[in-house]
Amino acid sequence: MQSTAAPVTTLREITADTVRAVMKLAVTEHQTRFVAPNAWSLGQALFAPDAWFRAIYLGDEPVGFVMLSDQSLLDQVPESPEVEVWRLMVDARHQRKGIGRAAMLQVIEHVRSKGLFKKLSISYVPDEGGPEALYLSLGFKPTGEVDEGEVVMELALDAA
Repeated sequence: MQSTAAPVTTLREITADTVRAVMKLAVTEHQTRFVAPNAWSLGQALFAPDAWFRAIYLGDEPVGFVMLSDQSLLDQVPESPEVEVWRLMVDARHQRKGIGRAAMLQVIEHVRSKGLFKKLSISYVPDEGGPEALYLSLGFKPTGEVDEGEVVMELALDAA
């Protein structure tokens, strides 16, 4: 019996050659209230100097999208810059494979490696089928804050 390794999940820059495939990715109809379409997110990123965004790949196939608001990318970096996950989505056909978790672990490592941030923030719409369990399992803790109906969570980055 042959052993096949699981395809590797990576974060890659979106290019002119890959942007259409990323824009076509979509969550289930039930999940559309949790995350904006990728085309909308890419449009926002075009005009947000603090946007850091990547396609999530499984092997050589784009399967998701992640976007951060990273104040360290601004021309005038604040003394204590903040960073938050602005978008995270995995295409409906590729959910329940650990891709969201793998991508978030890479995002956390990317943010931590910059050595500039004390915490990583994230928020979500509280409802059945939402990402709360994933975020809790990654170490995010609720702050008690609700922003425009979304529960805000934080991950301390100084912890090992």
